[in-house]
Amino acid sequence: MSSVLGFRDPVADAIGLLRPRTVIGPSLLAAGEWALRFDPFLHVRIGGLVRGTCWLILEGHEPVLLREGDTFMLGNPPPYVLASSPGASPRPAGPVLAGAEDGFVRIGPESIGPEPIGPGSIGPESGEDDLYLCVGHIAFDDRNAALLTDLLPSLVIVRVADPHGGRLAQLIDLLATEVGVAAAGGPLVQNHLAQILLVHMLRAHAAQTDRPTGWLGALNEDGIGAALRAVHADMAHSWSLKELAEISHMSRSAFAQAFKSHVGTPPLEYLIQWRMSLARDALARDTLSISQLARATGYQSESAFSTAFRRVVGSSPAQFRNQARQQPGPAADGS
Repeated sequence: MSSVLGFRDPVADAIGLLRPRTVIGPSLLAAGEWALRFDPFLHVRIGGLVRGTCWLILEGHEPVLLREGDTFMLGNPPPYVLASSPGASPRPAGPVLAGAEDGFVRIGPESIGPEPIGPGSIGPESGEDDLYLCVGHIAFDDRNAALLTDLLPSLVIVRVADPHGGRLAQLIDLLATEVGVAAAGGPLVQNHLAQILLVHMLRAHAAQTDRPTGWLGALNEDGIGAALRAVHADMAHSWSLKELAEISHMSRSAFAQAFKSHVGTPPLEYLIQWRMSLARDALARDTLSISQLARATGYQSESAFSTAFRRVVGSSPAQFRNQARQQPGPAADGS
């Protein structure tokens, strides 16, 4: 996008607007027969198997066997179960996770009641546990969460043998290493690794045969993807349908039809919606004046920008900014 707002492509724009806040762990170490039932939650959970296998049983889906090196992403999922076998009887995950020590939950044959077995019985390096699962929860700014969550299915699986699978397995290993050691700057490293995992999972999902809808799937279409990247690289430019069609090497009518088919909205409407999303974010964080924001989002005058903003958002930029000042929001750094 423009240098004033600092974005460069659809994924960078989305991640920037989402203000992701990550919570890593607790990691799960398990042996024998076990099963944990997780309640629904908002936004995204990412996990991967450092060692062993387990079943992921998501409501509305067939049970999926996860193997060492596989990674998964859950988007606004319904209740689900992680288990040693599909027939294992699950117990609520909440009380078990609450008993985590040093970033790990340990469950196994000796853990009959609601609490995990004591520390030291199995561990990341002990070799006595059957499973080592590293997970993280990524929460977003509710005002913009739909930019991503509306595009994601409830479950994405990336196998270690898939084109993106090896890289994701390496990132899970790095994240697991950070969780397992008390090193300086650990939480910061974990936070950034989780966000890198999110981006790579999005890339893997977009590249899968059953491609997602919206801008995420369109990025892999040569012509439409080129136009999307151009728009996001310079939101301050006064884009025309003719220019975007030329970038895509299509006629205007073919481009407009293909863009709407892949992305779900006409090209210029998409441009307006993203401009207003970025404008809402900048106004909420109070980082630019309205006149600066008008220029940064491609408008020649503050009045033209205000008219477009009111049409999309339902209030003037000044009203929106004043309301945002009165409401506490997420930290600018996403922490």
